Amino acid sequence: MSHRGDQAATSMTTTLKPLTKDAIGGDYVHDLSVQDYSKKSTIEGVQLINLNLFLDDGGSLAEIVRFDDNGNLQILPEFKVKQSTFSQMLPGTIKAFHLHYNQEDVWFINPYDRLLIGLFDARKESPSYKRSMRFVMGGGRAQILYIPRGVAHGLANIWQAPANMIYFVNQCFDANNPDEHRLPWDTLGEDFWQIKKG
Repeated sequence: MSHRGDQAATSMTTTLKPLTKDAIGGDYVHDLSVQDYSKKSTIEGVQLINLNLFLDDGGSLAEIVRFDDNGNLQILPEFKVKQSTFSQMLPGTIKAFHLHYNQEDVWFINPYDRLLIGLFDARKESPSYKRSMRFVMGGGRAQILYIPRGVAHGLANIWQAPANMIYFVNQCFDANNPDEHRLPWDTLGEDFWQIKKG
């Protein structure tokens, strides 16, 4: 059996030298950038918790929440669920932004759907005041998102298929006195809700 191909490959890798920026043509060199892979900053109190997603030849299963004997979430012991709601978002829908003075939310996005999540800290005494977060939930992952009161939140379906979510809140909705305080959808700029190009 011949090893000439292996020898040629080894010889080639030992003679190749790394390139530098000087090797890139002037038409392109000024547009070069490096994507930021550093860990993104978070908002005080927000928690994105990974769940186990079990797959087998018959489908998949994820346990979303479990309650203790007092009716609180085991994973968030101070959170007592008062109401649970299902929501479907059609393609092109943006639901943003709003915040609560008393209510807190726990969101679950169907793992096989995909929604863009946007948060920013509106609490002036918070160490993360004005900090924002932008990330995708779903997309093959099972996660829950805990959103404290005073953190403005929204979501968008910028893809081509409907997306489903279930959310839990620790206050019952009261149409006569709603704890739902709205801010403009473009508070963080119109481009916040667009697919990033490049």
